Amino acid sequence: MNDAPTKASDEQARSFEDPRFRDNPQESFKIVRQTNPVAKIATGYDSGVIVTKHEDVLTVLRSPEVFSSNQAAVDIGQIRPLPPLQIDPPDHSKYRKLTDPLFSPKRVAALEGATRELVVGLIEAIADDGKANFHQAVAEPVPSIVFLQLLGLPVSRLPEFIELKDGIIRPPARTMAERTEAIHATGTKIYAVLEEVVADRVAEPRDDMISGFLDSHVDGDRLTREDVIDICYLFFLAGLDTVTASLDCMIAFLATHPEHRQELLDDPALIPSAVEELLRWDTPVSRVARIATQDTELSGCPIAKGTQVSPALISANTDENFLERADEVDFHREANKHLAFGGGVHRCLGSHLARMELRVVLEEWHRRVPHYRIADGADIQYTQGLRQVENLELVW
Repeated sequence: MNDAPTKASDEQARSFEDPRFRDNPQESFKIVRQTNPVAKIATGYDSGVIVTKHEDVLTVLRSPEVFSSNQAAVDIGQIRPLPPLQIDPPDHSKYRKLTDPLFSPKRVAALEGATRELVVGLIEAIADDGKANFHQAVAEPVPSIVFLQLLGLPVSRLPEFIELKDGIIRPPARTMAERTEAIHATGTKIYAVLEEVVADRVAEPRDDMISGFLDSHVDGDRLTREDVIDICYLFFLAGLDTVTASLDCMIAFLATHPEHRQELLDDPALIPSAVEELLRWDTPVSRVARIATQDTELSGCPIAKGTQVSPALISANTDENFLERADEVDFHREANKHLAFGGGVHRCLGSHLARMELRVVLEEWHRRVPHYRIADGADIQYTQGLRQVENLELVW
């Protein structure tokens, strides 16, 4: 990074906290890509560099030997590396062999009937009201209930688990020290929950994912209790947030773009394609974290060993050099190789489950509530990092 881009990136680093950046990341990242594609991050709780060009993002995701996803890449309150995300090759493949079958297309297809029943029940409970906070009524409970049942955690404790998850992903802190303290305090509570449940399953196995883990092997070695707790810690955070955030972003877009919503009403068969396009356009997991294991460079910009590197997935997905008409939302795209689920060996293992849940919710929502809009006076606010809309107030 030469002197001029470095000075520009100092301003950009601070701007990543700006609400205008969060509300319109596509246009904001376009400017960053053109002026300083490897930009500094220098906020009160973040540091390192953010990578914005599609080709550079892909390089980072596909080069775990240079850009590691190990425990040093991101602090989410963990006390040990969380498999499989924070385990790099070659050991990574052992854990993927164990976890991938749990989220296979066949396994996910078997969950669709119960998921659809859950979605219909939640929507019918509010359909006659003419208004609702979509985030609270549908987006949050659907994937959370599905995942808690799959994992084997009590659905009755959902509000508690949501609060714990938010304490890691969206801690109420501004400075790095406050953030670290809050995250680790919450992490301790999550470990306590998981240790209790794992102990119960050791004593009395059930037909759930945790019991399955306790009975599983990796290359002939049985998983330890710590292994199972660490895997579940990661699943706990991912399963209770990413699909919720995706649903928030999708419905917020469709509520403010009636012409696109009408396309789905006219032809519901477009919904699977719409899911892919909206994941590309408003990628909820806007960026992920890696750590440089050696001195390297991207787009001519030197990156020192030990630097935290954040590939901006939402920027890569809207890069005009990657995709024609990247700044247009088109439900008829024939090819849509977006990076919303990441890429390389650490690509999201729950992508099939996420796609099924997103499709089912869009199908059932538009079947029962076809015409809706943002409530008058509601100022839609996207959260930082994982793009969620908690105040998604709709009327119909």
